[in-house]
Amino acid sequence: MPDTRNILGQFDEIEKKLEKLMGVLKSLEESNLDLKNTNERLKEELQKKIESESSYIREREVIRSKIDGILMKLEDISEASR
Repeated sequence: MPDTRNILGQFDEIEKKLEKLMGVLKSLEESNLDLKNTNERLKEELQKKIESESSYIREREVIRSKIDGILMKLEDISEASR
């Protein structure tokens, strides 16, 4: 019977270790899900910033073009009045 008790004790040890590993696994899965969600959120924020920057650049180019046009008109007026 000592062998049976020893074997049962080993099974109990294995069961405890498996329960601990299952807890660790669940914790890691939750952490992984949190990281995936954070990653998706950051991707979306980055995409919005990229789009905003592109819009800003287009607006700046339009403004620069209008300023250049006004400067050319002023130059033409200045030359015409000489």
